Amino acid sequence: MGVVGDRIGPVRSRDRFMHGESVEGSVRSPILSSWQRSRLLGLSPDQSELPFNQDIDRDGRLVRAAVPVLDRLQSIFSGSQMNISLADGYGAVLARRFGEKSMADRLPAIQTVPGFVFAEQFAGTNGIGLTLAERRLCQVYGAEHFAERAQASACTAIPVRDQISGHIEGVLCLGYPYTDANPALIPVVRKAAEAIERRLMEQSSARERGLLQAYLDAASRARGSGYAEDGHPIGMAELLQSELEQSDQTTLKEKATELMSSAHRAAAEVSLSRGRSVTLVSRPVTSPSGVEGIVIEALLPEEPEHHAPAPAHAAPSPEGRPRAAPGPAATAAGPSTPPGTGTDARGRADGMVRGLVLVGEPEVGKYAVAARRRLELLAEASNRIGTTLDVSRTAWELAETAVPRLADFVTIDVPEPVLRGEESAHPTDEMHRTVVHGIREDCPFYPVGEQVNLHPATPHLRSLTTGQPVLEPDLRAAFGWIAQDPAHAELLLAHNIHSLITVPLMARGVVLGIASFYRSQDPAPYGDDDRSLAQELAARASLCIDNARRYTREHTLALALQRSLLPRGLPEQSAVEVAHRYLPAESGVGGDWFDVIPLSGTRVALLVGDVVGHGLHAAATMGRLRTAARNFAELELAPDELLTHLDNLTVRLDREEGGDHPAPGSTGIVGATCLYAIYDPTTQQCTMARAGHPPPALVSPDGSVTLLDLPAGPPLGLGGLPFESMEIQLPEHSQLILYTDGLIEDRHRDIDVALDQLVGALAHADRAPEDTCQAVLDTVAPEHPGDDIALLVARTHAMAPDRIAGWDLPADPARVGEIRAAAVGQLSRWGLEESSFATELLLSELMTNAVRYGTGPIRVRLIHDSTLICEVYDASSTAPRMRHAATTDEGGRGLFLVAQLAQAWGTRYTTEGKVIWAECALTAA
Repeated sequence: MGVVGDRIGPVRSRDRFMHGESVEGSVRSPILSSWQRSRLLGLSPDQSELPFNQDIDRDGRLVRAAVPVLDRLQSIFSGSQMNISLADGYGAVLARRFGEKSMADRLPAIQTVPGFVFAEQFAGTNGIGLTLAERRLCQVYGAEHFAERAQASACTAIPVRDQISGHIEGVLCLGYPYTDANPALIPVVRKAAEAIERRLMEQSSARERGLLQAYLDAASRARGSGYAEDGHPIGMAELLQSELEQSDQTTLKEKATELMSSAHRAAAEVSLSRGRSVTLVSRPVTSPSGVEGIVIEALLPEEPEHHAPAPAHAAPSPEGRPRAAPGPAATAAGPSTPPGTGTDARGRADGMVRGLVLVGEPEVGKYAVAARRRLELLAEASNRIGTTLDVSRTAWELAETAVPRLADFVTIDVPEPVLRGEESAHPTDEMHRTVVHGIREDCPFYPVGEQVNLHPATPHLRSLTTGQPVLEPDLRAAFGWIAQDPAHAELLLAHNIHSLITVPLMARGVVLGIASFYRSQDPAPYGDDDRSLAQELAARASLCIDNARRYTREHTLALALQRSLLPRGLPEQSAVEVAHRYLPAESGVGGDWFDVIPLSGTRVALLVGDVVGHGLHAAATMGRLRTAARNFAELELAPDELLTHLDNLTVRLDREEGGDHPAPGSTGIVGATCLYAIYDPTTQQCTMARAGHPPPALVSPDGSVTLLDLPAGPPLGLGGLPFESMEIQLPEHSQLILYTDGLIEDRHRDIDVALDQLVGALAHADRAPEDTCQAVLDTVAPEHPGDDIALLVARTHAMAPDRIAGWDLPADPARVGEIRAAAVGQLSRWGLEESSFATELLLSELMTNAVRYGTGPIRVRLIHDSTLICEVYDASSTAPRMRHAATTDEGGRGLFLVAQLAQAWGTRYTTEGKVIWAECALTAA
């Protein structure tokens, strides 16, 4: 995504990200990572203020080195909308230039005045901040910016490094309208940064200059020296640029720094790309003032048919003048041939390219090596720590990153409430060993899972109390540490563990635990630099652990809400034998639900649904829809009518959520899919309808499996579109399988493959629903579900014919007595004589009302189930209404009497009319 994609960057992906949706794969990885960091830092896209640093060094070495380059860039981009910025290593802008000078009067101060800080933690995703975070050239287009104020612009930024230590001294950034994006800007900004770095080298110390001068004096005495006309060596970036790629030059600099730190004559073979290699040679050199240093030279075989580039001293630099000599201890590529060896003007001799790589003092080299390794470790930590939202796993990632480059052993203790996602009220009393990791496994630390009680004098408790790291360079003299457990301390000392750094894990004012770094192999004790590095690692890990803790808490709350809204137990009914499963997604609770609802006439409703989104909002929406569905089911609505009512409700909810002031945490979008089925065991008919939901599966008694071709219908929330029901005859002991899409949808598997797996898992006859549930989950469910899974398996039963009795009733009041007598006889055959009186009275009232107010044909039915069910059918669509009759009224008391005699009664509509039903307890008399 970028300018080429949709002109102003990934607008749609950014909107989805801001709404909490996953955009992985649709946004460049560095941009997505920066967005995530910006959001985790609590930044707001509409923020307009940035920190302003009045104490910036506007005349420091970086500015002095950059001024000619900035002036040259301003000249190159004269008349354009280019905004040229130079920032320090903390993101504070030191200097600005504009292609069109009037821009300084039109743009806001934040884009024109030096001093504003654009580090990512303050400004979110932007060129300067992202470059400092990624430590390499970065480009940000339009909507890739986190802040809304920058949406109309794009930028290309590159770090400016000190070539001795590898430290990033600052950032050079070109800002421009997103419509002016051009790939040609990359080489321009890269060359400009190289020019600033060379000028920084020219400001090196007098000691290093003396070492370089001694080298130059020795080389100038050699015949046929390969120096430029002004006597300066030619830089490696000029001499070897055509021979070496950028990655190769970086490799050479790093290896040269290691050689220089060894402080003695040595040589090393360095493998390069394309199967090439170069030999680095170090030799001592002494300045006129007596400073002893090291020279690192490179010997590179010249490739066949290689043509030398134009003389370096004639090539213009980005400053607009001939290239000057690089500073001492810098990348330089003058000839390194000993006196008496002839070379050409480019430092070539005997088919070899020779060049000066580095000049400096060994201690400086050691510092550079150590500093670079620390920087590399911190950069690696950014990628390795926090890959999951699991507290324990994040703690393990901290330990794995620190071993062995910072520590030989790492232990991490975390309060038990933090592991559950809570804050610990008394962290020092609730510490549990969570991680033990080291270079070997035989070291006798407290094992994982054991509670750790901290002695007041221990460095661990001091760290927690002060909030600062504690360094114990010699554990044999660390009496507080020894007093914690003298016997245990002796065991550790016996394993040559001699130095310790303890760092509290804290984020946003919450104590999350404590990390302990132990050293054993390196005889040198830990120092202040090690303590700072440990603190930085722990700070990064703490933020990730706190994010994981917060996620765990929210996940637990959402899961608790979700489970509280799901059925806690299945109702008693005889129509189907039911088993169910609910599995929450690993990444967040969704809005899946299922339900089993007993209906009149021994029928049962089966329901599964899936709300769009995840989290508390989805769970709450699910609860509202499930409650509404149960209420609509109580109205005895047909499946297609029930889905229509749910669709209307979803539309209203969507309007509420998507208003001008949506609820906190709401996505502003409400939608769902649903499948609703009604099974009647007296007729073995099942009526189903679905709203955008996966089709149900039917397992016949012989084990054959069918994915029912049920009309799909639109998802809930679109509004105004019809739903269609389908009826199917189910043989007794068939199994109906209803599920949500989390069962079959997985990014690592095609949906057709999942459906085939589902059919295979179901193809077994005479299996209990519980066994079917488990088999489906074991075979079909993803190993790491990305969405919730709701599964409902119902094995059908059929009502025995001898437990159903029915009669046709002519529309003649005189015939009511005959049917009543026949019903009493049937009750006697069922052994329900005690229920005869109440049933006879109840039937009499229902039949009389049907004859008087209904329309023929009229039919009476008795069903002997766990209760006695009386039903009277007629072709009228007018529903009876119970009322309180006055003492002077001659009628109006029939339904009141029915309500008193029955434990439940009601009306349901059919395609031909209606049914008035009443349900009586079998003990009624």
